[in-house]
Amino acid sequence: MNVVNANGMKLAFDSFGEEKNPAMLLIAGLGTQRTRWADAFCKKLAEHGYRVIRFDNRDAGESTHLTDCGVPDFNTLRSDLMAGRKPEVPYSLSDMATDAVALLDQLSIEHAHVVGRSMGGMIAQIIASEYPARVRSLTSIMSSTGNPALPQAAPDVMAMMMQPAPNPSIDLEGFVANQTTFARRIAGSGYIFDEPAHRAIILEELRRSYDPAGTARQIAATGTAGDRRARLQTITAPTLIIHGTDDPLIPPACGADTAASIPNARLMLIEGMGHEIPPEFHDVIINAIHRIAS
Repeated sequence: MNVVNANGMKLAFDSFGEEKNPAMLLIAGLGTQRTRWADAFCKKLAEHGYRVIRFDNRDAGESTHLTDCGVPDFNTLRSDLMAGRKPEVPYSLSDMATDAVALLDQLSIEHAHVVGRSMGGMIAQIIASEYPARVRSLTSIMSSTGNPALPQAAPDVMAMMMQPAPNPSIDLEGFVANQTTFARRIAGSGYIFDEPAHRAIILEELRRSYDPAGTARQIAATGTAGDRRARLQTITAPTLIIHGTDDPLIPPACGADTAASIPNARLMLIEGMGHEIPPEFHDVIINAIHRIAS
């Protein structure tokens, strides 16, 4: 693990492959850490001739947590949005995109292939639209455009997300069971759900950081990001959109809308994939990322 100061944040990151190789920046999703980009996934990407960099977003993992900002009031945010007022949030997805570009600056990387998953896909889209000279290719995985007409998460999935999990310092097994149940619900049908592997991920992330308030601040940034379709139309980098057909959190129509919003974007639907990147689909996703980056 390495740490750099970037955009006023301390960003923790890992690097795979030789530093002289073209850079590929992996951006994590909402409330998760850089290790959701599995070591095996990163190493396989690096074997294609890239320097693969994964990092913790602000308010996640071992990067800076903005604890002084407190917990957003979601009722107020919702009221502001419904009234057409600009909500006050601790930071925006554009701020998080600036973090990522500042990380590249600190590593003396002029441009990179940018890959994001879920919220990270939204951040990657913003980087490609606001910093076009820094992006050699864009891959947005299981993400969306912010189009308000798109289908929302399945009601039970949304309810699970909004229900507070047990405090792990009081009820560790209850917390792990809660997180595992959610992971099982958003998994796809094209593979066997690996409960021990998910349990290990949950415990590893818990060891690094437990900050539900930080996740709430990321939710506020995501929920107030607005409709990005107009800015997506300005993206010129070669673009790949990947989405699972079984995704109950961000439905596949969201991936199709992203591809339709970016000129010449390619859409790749993976049958049986949910809102995760299981080992069973590593090779097909890695090969697709490599093709768009080549």
